[in-house]
Amino acid sequence: MPAYYVAPLARLIEQFERLPGIGHKSAQRLAYYVLGLSKEDTEQFTKAISEAHEKIHYCKDCCNLTDQELCPVCRSSGRDHSIICVVEDPRDVFALERTNEFKGLYHVLHGAISPLNGVGPEQLCIKELLARMKDDVKEIIMATNPTVEGEATAMYLSRLLKPMGITVTRLAYGIPVGGDLEYADEITLTRAMEGRREI
Repeated sequence: MPAYYVAPLARLIEQFERLPGIGHKSAQRLAYYVLGLSKEDTEQFTKAISEAHEKIHYCKDCCNLTDQELCPVCRSSGRDHSIICVVEDPRDVFALERTNEFKGLYHVLHGAISPLNGVGPEQLCIKELLARMKDDVKEIIMATNPTVEGEATAMYLSRLLKPMGITVTRLAYGIPVGGDLEYADEITLTRAMEGRREI
């Protein structure tokens, strides 16, 4: 940091720069914004961070984030317990819930198999998923990301689950709404063709 920064401000900027997607300029703006907060607002901001860090943990069933023993989805009696949608990240649950279409349960892996990054199956919440395989589970939807790591994870889980007599499906991929065919890559076009359905 340049010498003209006050040391506490420099440390605050450095902390903001550690956040994903925050560069130096954004970190500066955030730091100056925090400096402009009232004492009460600063205390609320600090308390919110501390509380989130202390109280949020994994749901004992689905490994999503929660502040109780079970997350709201697992606690809901109106959900279909025969279908589990497997995702990589808690943010994926929020994305799918925004559609208001999926009425089953979720399972959050907290990552994807990536040998190059030192992430193997044992680093993911796979044993927790296998522990949920009871008689009432009929289908597992693989909603991992359409990346090499996401595909590898889906295939690995599929090999573990199919011998249990459970139907394993994969989310369809295709052309985004508003997208032009000429700009789509070959893999996306292939997946779009494979995932076509009657209208």
